[in-house]
Amino acid sequence: MTRPDDDKPTPDEPDDLFAEVDAAISTPPRRDSETFGVTAEDAAQPAEVVEDAEEIDLEEDEAAADSVASASGEDGAPEPDVDETVVQPPPPQTDPVTTLPPPDSEATTVQPPVSVYDDLFAPPAEPPTADEPSTDEEEPPRSHRGRRILIGAVLLLGLAYVGGYFLTGMRMPANATIAGVDVSGTSPKKARSLLTSELTPHTEKDITLTHDQQEFTIKPADAGLSLDVDESVRAAGGESSWDPRDMAALFFGTHDHDAVVDAESTKLAAVLGSIGETVDVPVVQPQITFPDGEPTARQPEEGTVVDKTGTTELIKHLFVGDADESAVVMKTVQPAVDAEGLQEAMDGIAQTIVSGPVTIEVGEKSIDLPVSAYAPATVVRVEGDELKPYIDPKTLAEPLLDSTTGIGKKAVDATVELKNGKPVVVPGKEGVGLHPEEMAEKLLPAIATTGDERSVSIEAKVVDPLFTTEDAEKLKITEKISSFTTEYPPAAYRDTNQGRAAELIDGTIIKPGETFSFNKVVGERTRANGFVSGTVINGGVFREELGGGVSQVATTMYNAGFFGGMDDVEHHPHAFYISRYPVGREATVYWGSLDLRWKNSTKYGVLIHAWVDKSGPGRNGRMNVELWSTKVYDIKAGQSAKRNFRSPGTRYDDTNRCVPQAPIQGFDIDIYRTFYKGGKKVKTETDTAVYQAADHVICGKKPKADDADDD
Repeated sequence: MTRPDDDKPTPDEPDDLFAEVDAAISTPPRRDSETFGVTAEDAAQPAEVVEDAEEIDLEEDEAAADSVASASGEDGAPEPDVDETVVQPPPPQTDPVTTLPPPDSEATTVQPPVSVYDDLFAPPAEPPTADEPSTDEEEPPRSHRGRRILIGAVLLLGLAYVGGYFLTGMRMPANATIAGVDVSGTSPKKARSLLTSELTPHTEKDITLTHDQQEFTIKPADAGLSLDVDESVRAAGGESSWDPRDMAALFFGTHDHDAVVDAESTKLAAVLGSIGETVDVPVVQPQITFPDGEPTARQPEEGTVVDKTGTTELIKHLFVGDADESAVVMKTVQPAVDAEGLQEAMDGIAQTIVSGPVTIEVGEKSIDLPVSAYAPATVVRVEGDELKPYIDPKTLAEPLLDSTTGIGKKAVDATVELKNGKPVVVPGKEGVGLHPEEMAEKLLPAIATTGDERSVSIEAKVVDPLFTTEDAEKLKITEKISSFTTEYPPAAYRDTNQGRAAELIDGTIIKPGETFSFNKVVGERTRANGFVSGTVINGGVFREELGGGVSQVATTMYNAGFFGGMDDVEHHPHAFYISRYPVGREATVYWGSLDLRWKNSTKYGVLIHAWVDKSGPGRNGRMNVELWSTKVYDIKAGQSAKRNFRSPGTRYDDTNRCVPQAPIQGFDIDIYRTFYKGGKKVKTETDTAVYQAADHVICGKKPKADDADDD
């Protein structure tokens, strides 16, 4: 018989794997000691449904499988009767419901329903014999147990992963510290409380950095520092995380974290910049200059500067008390070009630059510009990682005008002069000539070549003065801010030498930020420069040399700068005290070694007016210096008592250069300069003058001891 149509599977019946299992186990088989007999009537009845079947007796299923095998005629079992039909088990891929016999059969024996578990746990099938060839419809049994285990494992891992996510937000990692504070296993809230209580006392203290023997104190507010407790805890693991590593950190490992410290970049940069100004040793880049028309090399030197990144981290650690070291972090900076590269430039481009004059063609005129005209304005300097030549137009301007006087008309600079006792701006005048900027640009490729290519073609144009009327007016030179006068005994050489020095100095304008240099303005004291021989101090004794007496000009100039509020850059008191000078406030100069320099640190220009009232019979000469500008400070001078007295000795000098000298006692003294502005004291400066004792000098040979005894 065939299966009734009402027993055929409907679309609503389960057809997947697990639905088949449930359908199979819901209808228990009927068993007999030998066979499972199922009549057509029984097959037509609906099977009993077993609800919530959770466990199957595997041994019982195996026994049922054996019974089915015996009923099918295996192992010599008797053949079924004619009126009975034995239904063979369906192939594994067919519906598990047993196929029914034809309806015209009176008695039918059918196989019991085959469970899917029979496929899962039945012993391996025997290979087919010659009488029983295998068919393509049969498939090997499939195992689903491994798949179920895998699915279960995935579910367990998923649950653990989700649990780990929530757990990471509830407690800190194992063995965890933040800036040295132990927060292991605590809740994030507790960790925040610990950080606040442990680190806040440190954040209220000043920070001290050191470098060699120097100390730098930093107030946290000046550097814009603040502790971010919430971010510190979050960064250390105090928030929920899907990262498996964060989950593992809850139980394993050691986790040390820095505190999160915020800093205002502008304030911190100012602090680091201030430290750098004190401790930085800038890198020295190689350079070639041509001061006398010949190349002079400056060797490269590495520098050491503040490592801003490293020092910032150090400051943050010290801010929360999480650092043992306090030394400023430094780093080495290498020159862009090394000594080998410098030597190559000296042997190459430098020699080409000074190889000869450059021909300048202006219209129909042609002149040779000598090396001495452009070399002082030329420098071979580092650009990127190479040494390249450069010409400074401002430095080139004056020698260019001097070398091209036959071209056009020279411009006249503006200036400030004293007329009728008042400063007056004298306007500048335009000229016609060569523009320094254009000339520098065209000269640059020419000096790097040789032969006929060493030439420049240029047009003469209207040339402005180097110092314009507008420039002069901006200096605001309006009043006398200081003056000083010293006297000297009648001497022709003093009149000449001091008069010549005053002449060279008079009318000099020192612009804001510039420095006055006595030796630079006056120049070397030579006969060609207008100086004669006079008395100087050399080696602690008087000697006759060119330019004797100009130290009195330096002393007068020093005092004018002293009371004018200029910054003292360099001055040298005489080796021993000379009574005609103010004690402690005097200066000597010597070409090539000793200079007088002061800096105009105001925002106004300074005009120097210097002159000499010559001496005469019975009349001392007078050296005078005035400074004109806009007054900024009122200056008062003071001094300490003399101390550390030193006694002179006696020496004999039998050379033709001997100048007799009376003994002078040596001593030390402090000089005070106090600045006032608007009637209020601004600052006080102290300078110490040290005077050696001046020996009693006797011209002639030292007497012998026997001669002294005879006397």
